[in-house]
Amino acid sequence: MSYSATEDADHNALKKINKKVEKGFTAKQTGFLQRFTGANETGEQVVAVYWDEKSNSDKALQPFMENRLAKKFMNMMEPASIKMGRYQTLTSLKNNTMELSKKDQVVALLNSFNTGDKTPISYINPNQYIQHNLDVADGLEGFGAVMQHAPPQGFKANVIRAFEDGDYVFTHTEYDFFGPKAAFDVFRFEDGKIVEHWDNLIEVQEPNPSGRTQFDGATELTDLDKTEENKKVVKDFIEKVLLNHEMDKVTSYINPTNYAQHNPAVADGLEGFGAAMKYFAENGLVMEYTKLHKVLGQGNFVLAMSEGKFGKGDHTAFYDLFRLEDGLIVEHWDVISTIPAESEWKNKNGKF
Repeated sequence: MSYSATEDADHNALKKINKKVEKGFTAKQTGFLQRFTGANETGEQVVAVYWDEKSNSDKALQPFMENRLAKKFMNMMEPASIKMGRYQTLTSLKNNTMELSKKDQVVALLNSFNTGDKTPISYINPNQYIQHNLDVADGLEGFGAVMQHAPPQGFKANVIRAFEDGDYVFTHTEYDFFGPKAAFDVFRFEDGKIVEHWDNLIEVQEPNPSGRTQFDGATELTDLDKTEENKKVVKDFIEKVLLNHEMDKVTSYINPTNYAQHNPAVADGLEGFGAAMKYFAENGLVMEYTKLHKVLGQGNFVLAMSEGKFGKGDHTAFYDLFRLEDGLIVEHWDVISTIPAESEWKNKNGKF
């Protein structure tokens, strides 16, 4: 669906109600896979919803038109501008005649938290599932044990961004998982099945000094021909600036005039980064990267998984997602999480 907002529509209010429609209605419907929002090349607003099969899309249409949130959303659109289309791009998830991409499988697996659909569990190798979430045991048994302890309302997952890099898929997700969480998940495939999983989670926090959240910002995937080039920029930034402390090279990697920051405690721009480092130094705190473990990317988005120390020296996992334009970093999201003591681990695979 594409549309133009009414002249008197408040765009911030429109954005909020758009998100409420997704979380409060669409994501709860049977067969829901993923929902994307954005703007097309003419500036019109666009909403694209993916379903596992046409019948579930059909069932959701009338309840959507009658839903209170959806009506409020539709009232903010210019009626004459609304264009709706339906396209079949995949066969049913239950029909194995067409193979889903790795990214589609991961998104379906995460969205099964919302729908209760058991089919995506089959995308995990039942005989080999290496778990790096240290609070979860190995294998499907560990995954099942977590699900058995879900609260009455279950767990919820809103996939904000999803990317594919060879045998790896990485996602940026808003969870309701024993409370609201921001997370990055990484899945590795082998012979068409998920065989390994890493993640990093942190509690959802208030917007940062620049008013940005842990989830908002750009989502459009571009520059697919520059994936390796962008991965090298991020790798060099982590190694030279964060590991080797070559601070004079910061502007070789980060755009000095256009840098959107989503860390909950840091403001936009290099000034925000500098202010945060000054605060740490003045208060005897540290943010020290000691090892870069993985760099994954697709197009203009790159995820780095690193190890180090944070705060008062706690052993820490740093997951940093970067967006690049013209060879420079222009946007950053992260999850910084303490690595528990080995005596508390429920598997022996380590965080990385």
